[in-house]
Amino acid sequence: MKITLLTVGKTDIDWVRKGLDIYVSRLRHYIPFNMTEIPELKNTSSLTREQIKTREGELILKNIKPADDVILLDEHGRQHTSVELAKVIQDKISYSNRDIVFVIGGAYGFSEAVHARSSSKLSLSKMTFSHQMVRVIFVEQLYRAFTIIKGEPYHHE
Repeated sequence: MKITLLTVGKTDIDWVRKGLDIYVSRLRHYIPFNMTEIPELKNTSSLTREQIKTREGELILKNIKPADDVILLDEHGRQHTSVELAKVIQDKISYSNRDIVFVIGGAYGFSEAVHARSSSKLSLSKMTFSHQMVRVIFVEQLYRAFTIIKGEPYHHE
């Protein structure tokens, strides 16, 4: 089993990249983890939001295997505490041998096809964060979840 974070657009802010490097390195001590960045669409000024979501959705779906468990990071998803997220991940590891793909979409969200392919949606907060910042916040939460699962002293209640 492995976990992938699939994102639309490159991580191009230096401090975000540095934060990701820190937590990706730590996370890989617990589980195989990789990030896949789908390039942003070019020449989109003549496209509608729906057309952009559809094209990004096609690229997202090309990077997902049929057996993957797909979880969308979406503002309308379910919110969890860090301990609850750890439990969700532990259950998936214990009861499923499927790879997990977490997806951060583009500025306009996900196409209907991507929503249909997902098994669930996860929201990090009621607040809105930039797509760049969400990457490092989410990877830190994954790392935190694994330290909770392993009973390590990173997380404090």
